[in-house]
Amino acid sequence: MNQKIALEILKLGYNVYLTGPAGSGKTFLLNEYIKYLRSKDIEVAVTASTGIAATHMNGITIHSWSNMGIKNEISNSDLLKLYRKPVYQKRFKKTKVLIIDEISMLHAHQLDVVDKICRFMKSEPFIPFGGLQVVLCGDFFQLPPVTKGLERARLVYNSEAWEKMKIRICYLEEQKRQTDSEMIRVLNDIRNQTVDNETAKIVLMREKEEIKGDIKPTRIFTHNRDVDFINGEELEKISEKPFSYSMLLEGNKVLRDILKKGCLAPEKLVLKKGAVVMFVKNNFEKGYVNGTVGKIVGFDSETKLPIVKTSTGEGVLAEPARWEFEEGGEIKAWIKQIPLRLAWAITVHKSQGMTIDAAEIDLGKSFEYGMGYVALSRVRSLSGLKLLDINEMAFEVDPEVVEFDKELVRMSKETEKEVTEMNWFERFKKQRKFLSSARRK
Repeated sequence: MNQKIALEILKLGYNVYLTGPAGSGKTFLLNEYIKYLRSKDIEVAVTASTGIAATHMNGITIHSWSNMGIKNEISNSDLLKLYRKPVYQKRFKKTKVLIIDEISMLHAHQLDVVDKICRFMKSEPFIPFGGLQVVLCGDFFQLPPVTKGLERARLVYNSEAWEKMKIRICYLEEQKRQTDSEMIRVLNDIRNQTVDNETAKIVLMREKEEIKGDIKPTRIFTHNRDVDFINGEELEKISEKPFSYSMLLEGNKVLRDILKKGCLAPEKLVLKKGAVVMFVKNNFEKGYVNGTVGKIVGFDSETKLPIVKTSTGEGVLAEPARWEFEEGGEIKAWIKQIPLRLAWAITVHKSQGMTIDAAEIDLGKSFEYGMGYVALSRVRSLSGLKLLDINEMAFEVDPEVVEFDKELVRMSKETEKEVTEMNWFERFKKQRKFLSSARRK
């Protein structure tokens, strides 16, 4: 399915699971739908399973939006306490569409809790999510929910809510990130669990292979301790004068703290000339995206803002950017910071959702399904990959997901057939009916 058809399906008001391989444009399409809804004065809750994913769309975590926090279940007394708070009454009354991104990292029981909260707060106990249009987005081949010990995560398609919400599947197939056939083959083989000696050979050919270019590629590791040590050590090696930038925060304290926690730009950013950095926000007009790597080549003489030379050779003035939480057409909180972080190294978890031109990837300590797939799929082409280390787990994805994915492909084809066979006037009427009902409720 392509993005155009998927957008038409979303506009029909169906509950949708938007999925597809890494780099197929899922977040881009979500942002297009959000813009469409707001242009029609439809209140949309923009959330994600993690703070990092939420900031990519100026949203907050589903845990904060729904007020479920870290609860595994919710009692009737919890629901009554929530109902008595005017701020939440107003939130649920106004909201007509709920978006949850990076759904692969949400537990099945958490989706059931969100469903229960929505049904109670919307006073619609027998309708999934209280009648909200729910758009789930993600890729089950990517990182799963965090669990304790050897406990196996139950993904959201195992939830009661998934069974009841009559979900339509939109499986995006067009590749927007990768540019060479060999890299696409590797990623497809991992997804299909058809990795063979030839697949492994393609990846292993990049072992210790240097990447051409003036900028040192970002190193991707599986563990935080490796990343923090490398970034701190590399910055200390530079004898240039440090420049410090503090984050500005405004609005509701709880909301701005949520934004701060999810933002990849640090609250206090210290930079020096020569530092390797990464942009953590999209700005297509200035020529960078979330994941663009560059080097600090200087600081503006008047503003003292950093100037970043990217792989294209252009110098980009890194001006402060805002991350906002909007609700009811009003900005409730915002944070403002230079959209950069040190990028000699980054974790696989924090790289999810990024597009990186060149990376040195260490998969020697891979420990969970999808870790190698996420790391390798950040890079546009094999020429931008240097493999530092790898273990057998790096090519593994959840076998259960492999089988379920076949069902998702089949269901997506059914959804596409249903919508493409509608004549234009029938589709127009259904979309208008959804808009009308969303405004009226």
